[in-house]
Amino acid sequence: MEMTDRRAEDQAITGQAQNTSIADFDPPKKAKTKKFAIACGVLASMTSILLGYDIGVMSGASLFIKENLKISDVQVEILNGTLNLYSLIGSALAGRTSDWIGRRYTIVLAGTIFFIGALLMGFAPNYAFLMFGRFVAGVGVGYALMIAPVYTAEISPASYRGFLTSFPEVFVNIGILLGYVSNYAFSKLPIHLNWRIMLGVGAFPSVILAVGVLAMPESPRWLVMQGRLGDAKRVLQKTSESIEECQLRLDDIKEAAGIPKESNDDVVQVSKRSHGEGVWKELLLHPTPAVRHILIAALGIHFFEQSSGIDSVVLYSPRIFEKAGITSYDHKLLATVAVGVVKTICILVATVFLDKFGRRPLLLTSVAGMVFSLSCLGAGLTIVDQQHGKIMWAIVLCITMVLLNVAFFSIGLGPITWVYSSEIFPLQLRAQGCSMGVAVNRVTSGVISMTFISLYKAITIGGAFFLYAGIAAVGWVFFYMLYPETQGRTLEDMEVLFGKYHKWREANALLKKAKQADGDDKGQVH
Repeated sequence: MEMTDRRAEDQAITGQAQNTSIADFDPPKKAKTKKFAIACGVLASMTSILLGYDIGVMSGASLFIKENLKISDVQVEILNGTLNLYSLIGSALAGRTSDWIGRRYTIVLAGTIFFIGALLMGFAPNYAFLMFGRFVAGVGVGYALMIAPVYTAEISPASYRGFLTSFPEVFVNIGILLGYVSNYAFSKLPIHLNWRIMLGVGAFPSVILAVGVLAMPESPRWLVMQGRLGDAKRVLQKTSESIEECQLRLDDIKEAAGIPKESNDDVVQVSKRSHGEGVWKELLLHPTPAVRHILIAALGIHFFEQSSGIDSVVLYSPRIFEKAGITSYDHKLLATVAVGVVKTICILVATVFLDKFGRRPLLLTSVAGMVFSLSCLGAGLTIVDQQHGKIMWAIVLCITMVLLNVAFFSIGLGPITWVYSSEIFPLQLRAQGCSMGVAVNRVTSGVISMTFISLYKAITIGGAFFLYAGIAAVGWVFFYMLYPETQGRTLEDMEVLFGKYHKWREANALLKKAKQADGDDKGQVH
């Protein structure tokens, strides 16, 4: 029995079977489990379409809302940015809610709240009612943003967790593209009607989502935290590539949840903390060095993702193109659709390479590219701003750099923010830790989107992008110093990797050495 356990563990660590049988060469089983895990990841991540659609659709709808409701630039900024602040309420509640009712029903709740918000916005007779609709939709978005990466990370095997956990960002991009297309499709309608239809159409994805999610299993990690080991094992069998991997994942989760490995009953008694009690104390008041490092890394990546100005580029791209010299509504909206297409293509490329090349190389390349493109965009817009008449090469430079900026963002910083922050927290702290990350993300995003117009009026539009480039450069140094590579590591390995800060490479070497020694010991046994 001990030999079998050792072999299973060795296989899970080295990725090589020590004693193969016909079952080990059975590809349909692996393909089936991979398809099932991908289907769960896709359904959970579809919640992110709601946020993406809202960001994309508001970029064009705000042009028509301003004209139809006769509102000022400051009111447009508030309208665009407050959804991010309202989503704080959702993300703050989502950690505790998902620990109480489960990850799956929290996703259903997110879709339901957004559905109500989208309908309220679609039928808004005035600015005040529109703001109330955005409040409701914002709470739904906050729930969706927190829960999708957590659920996907918890259901995915380590071998393709990066691929699956980047799905929420993929769907944000698909949502943005759909929002841009909706702008263009409905822009020809009468002005009192077009923006209302653009916003109201967002209710439909949330209905499909809420129904689809009911077909998904609950997160195995949440089930273990409730003491439902039998249910957790059944879900792990469907999402693991072998029986051995399933058992190994279950043992790791049991250990993280404080349940003895030898406990094999279908239902066991667990400590009350499984509903989230005492977590904030462990996260904020008395964190271990590893937890403190994890918290700094998670909050830092969320801060730099938004403070480097991606929401200004995506949300205000029609205005940027107008400043660059494109004047007609049609051309501005078409150029904006091009931004959505490039962003979506690049995020799909990133999902393939996340588990192939690792998180760090993609993250550092992405942020370096953003520094370059934001600097060039700042220079191009400054030249256009200071010259009278159109300068064609500067217009082309500005459009190219907007596209290049969203491309670089989407191959690294965009998806890795969500992959990284959902995989590094220990099991007991994951829901609340991720909700803190989302809170930082939304506050920063809200500040950026609510100040962009005022900022570029104060320091010129070129100056605004030079500022974003400077922030991205600081972000690059921060990531280089503090972010360990997590590719292929189990969620339960993370506490060993973190806690050394800039000396994380030593921890990485120790982990490799320990696993290599473990493998050598098992080789001698065989």
